[in-house]
Amino acid sequence: MIRPCNHADLGRMFDVINDAATAYEGAIPADCYQRPYMPLDELEREAARMTFYAWEEDGRLAGIIGFEPMGDVTLIRHCYVLPDRQRRGIASALVRHVMGQTTTERLLVGTWAAATWAITFYEKHGFRLLPDGDALLRMYWDIPARQRETSVVLERQLSLRQEQNP
Repeated sequence: MIRPCNHADLGRMFDVINDAATAYEGAIPADCYQRPYMPLDELEREAARMTFYAWEEDGRLAGIIGFEPMGDVTLIRHCYVLPDRQRRGIASALVRHVMGQTTTERLLVGTWAAATWAITFYEKHGFRLLPDGDALLRMYWDIPARQRETSVVLERQLSLRQEQNP
Protein backbone atom coordinates (compact mmCIF):
# COMPACT_ATOMS: atom_id res chain seq x y z
CA MET A 1 0.00 0.00 0.00
CA ILE A 2 1.33 3.45 -0.92
CA ARG A 3 0.50 6.23 1.49
CA PRO A 4 1.79 9.69 2.40
CA CYS A 5 4.42 9.83 5.11
CA ASN A 6 4.00 12.04 8.14
CA HIS A 7 6.16 13.21 11.03
CA ALA A 8 5.38 10.06 13.02
CA ASP A 9 7.06 8.01 10.26
CA LEU A 10 10.46 9.72 10.53
CA GLY A 11 12.05 6.98 12.65
CA ARG A 12 10.91 4.25 10.26
CA MET A 13 11.93 6.34 7.23
CA PHE A 14 15.36 6.77 8.82
CA ASP A 15 15.66 2.99 9.16
CA VAL A 16 14.62 2.31 5.54
CA ILE A 17 17.01 4.90 4.12
CA ASN A 18 19.98 3.84 6.17
CA ASP A 19 19.43 0.10 5.77
CA ALA A 20 19.09 0.46 2.00
CA ALA A 21 22.02 2.88 1.73
CA THR A 22 24.45 0.23 2.97
CA ALA A 23 24.59 -0.77 -0.73
CA TYR A 24 26.66 2.38 -1.30
CA GLU A 25 29.43 1.29 1.06
CA GLY A 26 32.44 0.36 -1.03
CA ALA A 27 30.72 1.52 -4.23
CA ILE A 28 30.75 5.29 -3.85
CA PRO A 29 33.88 7.21 -2.84
CA ALA A 30 34.77 6.50 0.77
CA ASP A 31 34.82 10.21 1.59
CA CYS A 32 31.16 10.42 0.54
CA TYR A 33 29.88 7.52 2.63
CA GLN A 34 29.03 7.83 6.30
CA ARG A 35 27.01 5.96 8.89
CA PRO A 36 24.27 6.74 9.24
CA TYR A 37 24.12 7.61 5.57
CA MET A 38 21.40 10.17 6.31
CA PRO A 39 21.37 11.44 9.89
CA LEU A 40 17.96 12.03 11.46
CA ASP A 41 18.33 15.82 11.55
CA GLU A 42 19.05 15.84 7.80
CA LEU A 43 16.02 13.64 7.16
CA GLU A 44 13.88 16.03 9.22
CA ARG A 45 15.04 18.95 7.04
CA GLU A 46 14.38 16.96 3.86
CA ALA A 47 10.91 15.91 5.04
CA ALA A 48 10.04 19.54 5.74
CA ARG A 49 10.78 20.61 2.16
CA MET A 50 9.47 17.74 0.06
CA THR A 51 6.73 15.14 -0.17
CA PHE A 52 7.42 11.58 0.93
CA TYR A 53 5.36 8.49 0.21
CA ALA A 54 5.81 5.08 1.77
CA TRP A 55 5.18 1.54 0.65
CA GLU A 56 3.78 -0.24 3.66
CA GLU A 57 3.34 -3.98 3.91
CA ASP A 58 2.72 -6.20 6.87
CA GLY A 59 2.37 -3.08 9.03
CA ARG A 60 5.87 -1.76 8.36
CA LEU A 61 7.49 0.62 5.93
CA ALA A 62 9.31 -1.34 3.24
CA GLY A 63 10.16 1.55 0.92
CA ILE A 64 10.01 5.31 0.65
CA ILE A 65 10.24 7.92 -2.06
CA GLY A 66 10.68 11.66 -1.70
CA PHE A 67 10.04 14.15 -4.46
CA GLU A 68 10.18 17.90 -4.80
CA PRO A 69 8.72 20.16 -7.48
CA MET A 70 11.30 22.79 -8.48
CA GLY A 71 9.79 25.18 -10.99
CA ASP A 72 9.59 23.43 -14.35
CA VAL A 73 10.83 20.05 -13.09
CA THR A 74 10.10 17.55 -10.36
CA LEU A 75 13.05 15.96 -8.58
CA ILE A 76 13.01 12.45 -7.21
CA ARG A 77 15.17 13.15 -4.21
CA HIS A 78 15.10 9.82 -2.39
CA CYS A 79 13.99 6.30 -3.28
CA TYR A 80 14.93 3.47 -0.93
CA VAL A 81 13.64 -0.03 -0.27
CA LEU A 82 14.65 -2.29 2.60
CA PRO A 83 17.25 -4.81 1.39
CA ASP A 84 15.08 -7.83 2.25
CA ARG A 85 12.17 -6.35 0.25
CA GLN A 86 14.08 -5.35 -2.88
CA ARG A 87 13.37 -6.77 -6.34
CA ARG A 88 9.67 -7.12 -5.59
CA GLY A 89 8.43 -4.08 -7.53
CA ILE A 90 8.21 -1.70 -4.58
CA ALA A 91 10.54 0.96 -6.00
CA SER A 92 8.84 0.65 -9.39
CA ALA A 93 5.44 1.24 -7.81
CA LEU A 94 6.75 4.24 -5.90
CA VAL A 95 8.29 5.80 -9.03
CA ARG A 96 5.06 5.25 -10.97
CA HIS A 97 3.17 6.87 -8.10
CA VAL A 98 5.37 9.98 -8.28
CA MET A 99 4.85 10.10 -12.05
CA GLY A 100 1.13 10.26 -11.39
CA GLN A 101 1.52 12.96 -8.74
CA THR A 102 3.79 15.36 -10.58
CA THR A 103 2.48 18.46 -12.30
CA THR A 104 5.60 19.00 -14.44
CA GLU A 105 6.60 17.35 -17.70
CA ARG A 106 10.20 16.70 -16.64
CA LEU A 107 11.16 14.30 -13.88
CA LEU A 108 14.82 14.34 -12.82
CA VAL A 109 16.74 12.05 -10.52
CA GLY A 110 20.31 12.41 -9.34
CA THR A 111 22.32 9.43 -8.19
CA TRP A 112 25.88 8.36 -7.65
CA ALA A 113 27.69 7.56 -10.91
CA ALA A 114 29.01 4.39 -9.26
CA ALA A 115 25.50 3.23 -8.33
CA THR A 116 25.09 1.40 -11.62
CA TRP A 117 22.17 -0.62 -10.23
CA ALA A 118 20.24 2.63 -9.62
CA ILE A 119 21.05 3.97 -13.08
CA THR A 120 19.89 0.71 -14.66
CA PHE A 121 16.70 0.78 -12.57
CA TYR A 122 15.79 4.27 -13.73
CA GLU A 123 16.67 3.51 -17.34
CA LYS A 124 14.26 0.55 -17.22
CA HIS A 125 11.60 3.07 -16.19
CA GLY A 126 12.12 5.34 -19.17
CA PHE A 127 14.76 7.68 -17.77
CA ARG A 128 17.79 8.61 -19.83
CA LEU A 129 21.21 9.67 -18.63
CA LEU A 130 21.85 13.35 -19.33
CA PRO A 131 25.19 14.72 -20.49
CA ASP A 132 24.79 18.01 -18.58
CA GLY A 133 24.43 16.45 -15.14
CA ASP A 134 26.77 18.88 -13.37
CA ALA A 135 24.85 21.92 -14.62
CA LEU A 136 21.55 20.36 -13.51
CA LEU A 137 22.96 19.35 -10.13
CA ARG A 138 24.11 22.94 -9.60
CA MET A 139 20.73 24.31 -10.69
CA TYR A 140 18.35 22.04 -8.79
CA TRP A 141 20.23 20.35 -5.96
CA ASP A 142 21.96 21.76 -2.89
CA ILE A 143 24.71 19.16 -2.50
CA PRO A 144 28.43 19.36 -1.78
CA ALA A 145 30.85 19.81 -4.69
CA ARG A 146 32.34 16.35 -4.09
CA GLN A 147 28.93 14.75 -4.45
CA ARG A 148 28.29 16.67 -7.68
CA GLU A 149 31.64 15.46 -9.07
CA THR A 150 30.66 11.84 -8.51
CA SER A 151 26.97 11.99 -9.48
CA VAL A 152 24.83 11.81 -12.61
CA VAL A 153 21.35 13.02 -13.53
CA LEU A 154 18.68 11.07 -15.39
CA GLU A 155 15.52 12.50 -16.91
CA ARG A 156 12.13 11.20 -17.87
CA GLN A 157 9.89 13.34 -20.04
CA LEU A 158 6.26 12.92 -19.07
CA SER A 159 3.21 13.51 -21.16
CA LEU A 160 0.98 14.48 -18.28
CA ARG A 161 -2.21 13.59 -20.13
CA GLN A 162 -0.93 10.06 -20.82
CA GLU A 163 0.62 9.48 -17.38
CA GLN A 164 -2.41 10.66 -15.43
CA ASN A 165 -5.04 9.19 -17.78
CA PRO A 166 -3.67 5.84 -18.99
